[in-house]
Amino acid sequence: MNTELKVGALAPSFKSTAVGGKYGDGTPVSLADLAGQTVVLYFYPKDDTPGCTTQACGLRDAWTQFEGKAAVFGVSVDPAKSHRRFIDKFELPFPLLTDEDHKIVDAYGVWVEKSMYGKKYMGIERTTFLVGADGKIAKIFSKVKPEGHAEQVLAALSE
Repeated sequence: MNTELKVGALAPSFKSTAVGGKYGDGTPVSLADLAGQTVVLYFYPKDDTPGCTTQACGLRDAWTQFEGKAAVFGVSVDPAKSHRRFIDKFELPFPLLTDEDHKIVDAYGVWVEKSMYGKKYMGIERTTFLVGADGKIAKIFSKVKPEGHAEQVLAALSE
């Protein structure tokens, strides 16, 4: 990771375009706009790929348990149009943040060198940050497995 964020540290601020949920086809949002709320930022590699779909649909299926507990945002470097297709295809009830310029993934230290079949490339390490109402990182889930992710986050929200 470029930036080693720790529990208790102030979450890096960001401004982005949120697509989906109450944000429609694209509304600017910043971490400051969410002050006073618990925020779940889940970083995932790419819209509409098998692992990312499993993860997103798990959150979708548990959505009623998240309501009122936290504002949930998926974050990837995909553009708004891609997010819209992903949301529509799988009926995702929560917004996705665009990060085409990599500012958020860099600030949170999740844009890392990865390797597949011996080939090295840069990409998002599947990581989730739970940001408390005070704006500080309450929990970090590293190298998240798509299956069971929603349950892990819900358990942390209940602690």
